[in-house]
Amino acid sequence: MRLWSLHPQYLDSKGLVALWRESLLAKKVLQGLTKGYKHHPQLIRFQAQRDSVQAINRYLTAILDESVKRDFSFDKGKVEKSSVRRKINITRGQLEYELEHLRRKLKKRNPARFKSLQRLSFPKPHPLFKVVRGKVEEWERL
Repeated sequence: MRLWSLHPQYLDSKGLVALWRESLLAKKVLQGLTKGYKHHPQLIRFQAQRDSVQAINRYLTAILDESVKRDFSFDKGKVEKSSVRRKINITRGQLEYELEHLRRKLKKRNPARFKSLQRLSFPKPHPLFKVVRGKVEEWERL
């Protein structure tokens, strides 16, 4: 499971679809509707929120918005309107790590998208996150 902290605009089509599916799985985990993935490190930042389901709904909303821009047909009914306005902190080091991780994936899978990211010095975060100083997050598996 990879719940990207960088903005979904950087993902290729395959990556955006995977993020949508994995985020929906994360939502089920946070709702207590699965047996597995309960202790997955990618969920820690959501589990730390007062209302983790509302936080993941806000996360999903940005993915849905990106899918609309690309004329994808993700099911809007799977996302409830979120009342969460407070952003979750994400470290600069985490975003830098994720950008490099994405570049490695895209180098093989989507050379054109990879090339467009080569000029990018620092990515925009997913709208749920606020960038703060720091290294790669503790929950990230290196």
